[in-house]
Amino acid sequence: MRELSAEARLHFYARSLSRRTAASLNHVALYSAFALIAAIVFGTLSVHPF
Repeated sequence: MRELSAEARLHFYARSLSRRTAASLNHVALYSAFALIAAIVFGTLSVHPF
């Protein structure tokens, strides 16, 4: 019975680790998108076409 409990705990830990990894990847993607937008905006502000 303890083996099943340890296996269940390991499975739960793996799932929570997977959720945390997915959440951190979502944060990285979001911040990267903001950084790209900021780079485009500030880059176009420094260009003087006329």
